[in-house]
Amino acid sequence: MKIGLLFGSFNPIHHGHLIIASYLADETDLDKVWLIVSPQNPLKPSLGLLNEYHRLYLVQLAVENDPRLEASAIEFSLPRPSYTVDTLIYLSERYPQHEFVPIIGSDSLQNFSRWKNAEWLRDHVRFYIYPRPGHVVDASTLPPHWQMVNAPQLEISASLIRRRIREGKSIRYFVPDRVAQEIERSHYYRK
Repeated sequence: MKIGLLFGSFNPIHHGHLIIASYLADETDLDKVWLIVSPQNPLKPSLGLLNEYHRLYLVQLAVENDPRLEASAIEFSLPRPSYTVDTLIYLSERYPQHEFVPIIGSDSLQNFSRWKNAEWLRDHVRFYIYPRPGHVVDASTLPPHWQMVNAPQLEISASLIRRRIREGKSIRYFVPDRVAQEIERSHYYRK
């Protein structure tokens, strides 16, 4: 099975994440997409991150009843901060019967050289790259085994959603209804 790996803080998960995952599950050769909840991204501050188990639960709510998508806590048991190369090695050893393909936004390419073992990843790992607003990529500059995927571009961000919550504004239509209900019920992101 070929499994796409969409890594993220998902702080919180929103329709932008889900549209990308759904699009790649339908429009590429991927059999499934795992949404990997990263406890700690080494290139982002962890201040303001909701507890990883709460974020995982929100992702589980968002993808329930969709057999193409799966919430994953695989990085919870790995050393922190989370590095893509370490997660890929772990997954390849644990599930040798599967092929794993990381999915990244074009905005992530600006920091790619700072990734742990970036050169090895560039040369040995197949990536799917989806466009992000303001981050145009010339596909001819990518390694030949990397693939640009023309997924829809949405300007929805988790920081926008958190700000709206703090301001007492509705997040309806930004996140799935079950996610919005859980955020409201648990008073997440109020402070």
